[in-house]
Amino acid sequence: MSKRTILVIDDEQNMQAVMRMILEGAGHEVWLADNGEEAMQFVQHPDLDVVLTDLKMPGMGGEAFVLAFRKERPDVPVIIVTAHGTIRSAVKSVQDGAADYLTKPFEPEQLEIAVHNAIKLRDILRENERLKAAVSGGRGRPRIAGDSAAARHLLEEIERVAPYKTNVLIMGESGTGKELVARTVHELSPRRDAPWVAINCSAIPRDLMESELFGYVKGAFTGATQNRLGRLEQANGGTLFLDEIGDLDAALQAKLLRVLQEREYSPVGSDLVRTVDVRIIAATNRDLKALVREGRFREDLFYRLDVYGITVPPLRERREDIPLLARSFLRELAAETDRPVTDIAPAAVEVLLRYQWPGNIRELRNTVERSLLSCRGTTIDLTDLPHAILASAGAVDDPGFSLEKLGVQDLDQWLEEVERRAIQHALAQCNGVQAQAARRLGISERSLWHRIKKLGIQINRVVN
Repeated sequence: MSKRTILVIDDEQNMQAVMRMILEGAGHEVWLADNGEEAMQFVQHPDLDVVLTDLKMPGMGGEAFVLAFRKERPDVPVIIVTAHGTIRSAVKSVQDGAADYLTKPFEPEQLEIAVHNAIKLRDILRENERLKAAVSGGRGRPRIAGDSAAARHLLEEIERVAPYKTNVLIMGESGTGKELVARTVHELSPRRDAPWVAINCSAIPRDLMESELFGYVKGAFTGATQNRLGRLEQANGGTLFLDEIGDLDAALQAKLLRVLQEREYSPVGSDLVRTVDVRIIAATNRDLKALVREGRFREDLFYRLDVYGITVPPLRERREDIPLLARSFLRELAAETDRPVTDIAPAAVEVLLRYQWPGNIRELRNTVERSLLSCRGTTIDLTDLPHAILASAGAVDDPGFSLEKLGVQDLDQWLEEVERRAIQHALAQCNGVQAQAARRLGISERSLWHRIKKLGIQINRVVN
């Protein structure tokens, strides 16, 4: 069995030494912690394979640690190491999620067998996660929805760069889905089973950003009572996503450049140099070239990040994808809220197509969610859309859409007339080609045909 990483938690130094000797003798790497609090710094480390913990320790004991650890890392087995007098507590810990327990004193072979079994369990858990991901289609498949030329080009760009270690810079307006693009690059890469770690450079105060990125050692500053892994180390072997990279402090830009050039860094408060194997994907909604010209972003860092640039198009440049995206959000949100809403009326789709979407895909999702909550039937209609969307798209405050002007008596007739106009508008835009009009409205050709027949719409085609 290959070398694995084992965390040993025990407040007795002699017991730590004994277990370390046995496990290192079996070819494993061993990390040590004196209690549960100290051990929690290792919780998110991707290399952690098995945990051995005592029950009775000062501070956070074994039982509390197991409960806290299992919430964070259900994929890593925990073995309880206990004296005869606490076997009942050990059994309870197993019931709470521990994989096994050993009774002190134990023979070296017993420890090796317990760890060997735990490693096999760890491998099974990992394989189950891969299988679940494969079945659900969550990994290894593009998640960028859309059939427009812009969406297809975006997917081609992702698939072209994903297999390599190349750093990627993703540019685009707010709300266009830059993090989704970055995550898709990771999921289509050879690093798909390694860690994915994301950090927003604008969301963390500048004085905390360095320790968040690089970690720190005990005593590095007031309040640093234990070592802490940074996001860079957590992402080792995988992908680190740096969102809003344009907001990174100048001093940290220099340190990030060192990581990109030398693949090494030092935690805050330490002179030790650590090496790291990580792919960097950065994203920004700012003009980094302009920031370089203004002296606010390092030119050498920009070119290190922009080895391969991907620009995510705004939603207004991929309007054909709006019906597909809206219905995708509707299915997701209806399931989350347990609402019986299953479709969006053509008239409502036409309004969504005419709106400019300054907030891009994020705004579209929020609009669908609000409309879903407003909807009292099974289909989102014009009256369910936010007023700001209707007004901006010209669907309200227009005399042509009043009951009197349309010559109708009630809301049902009004909605029918609006639907008729939406279909007529789509047909006119597509020169009477029903297949194209159906795609524009986000409905099937059969559904469009039935609506045309029901509403008595005449199809006129211009022959050139």
